[in-house]
Amino acid sequence: MKIIDGKNAVLGRLASYAAKEALKGEDIVILNCEQVIITGNKRDIRETFESKRRRVGSGQKGPKHSRTADKIVKRTIRGMLPNHRKGRGKIALKKINCFIGIPKEFEKRKKISGKREKKTKFISVKEISK
Repeated sequence: MKIIDGKNAVLGRLASYAAKEALKGEDIVILNCEQVIITGNKRDIRETFESKRRRVGSGQKGPKHSRTADKIVKRTIRGMLPNHRKGRGKIALKKINCFIGIPKEFEKRKKISGKREKKTKFISVKEISK
């Protein structure tokens, strides 16, 4: 089991690493999903997420875009897997767990940190999920 601390981790890099490890058969736990960052212009990123929410069909049929930080991270990872509805993509998606904050069971365990390297423009997933 790999435990990844999402504090100041870039969403795309974190998601691709988690997807690759899950396809290998590892169980993945991502903590602090609300502190994961998305690099780029804040206004453009907000507009992209808002347009996705507005484009959805009826409230009953979907597609549904969640507003919680852990679901945003998990959906990003889902997009990097092969077919998530059947086969190895479905099995890999079941091996990934995302949490807001740090649950008590993972507080004292060793974590992999995914900090960003450069100073760039960014927005956190917490700000998008409002």
